[in-house]
Amino acid sequence: MPKMKTRKAVVKKVRLTKRRKAMRRYTNQNHFNAKDSGKQGRAKRRDRRLTKTDEKNVLRAMPHA
Repeated sequence: MPKMKTRKAVVKKVRLTKRRKAMRRYTNQNHFNAKDSGKQGRAKRRDRRLTKTDEKNVLRAMPHA
């Protein structure tokens, strides 16, 4: 059976927690952030969890993680 390879593009975008939850960066935080409210700015600093269907695909793309 051939080796299972990791999709490197997925590794660069997603981080897995200890319990194998897939976390990603919050979107729209590169520029034009001054007009955001404080609540939005603080929320953008945190990572968000992927949806269940996306998480399943990510875990399949990262077999060794």
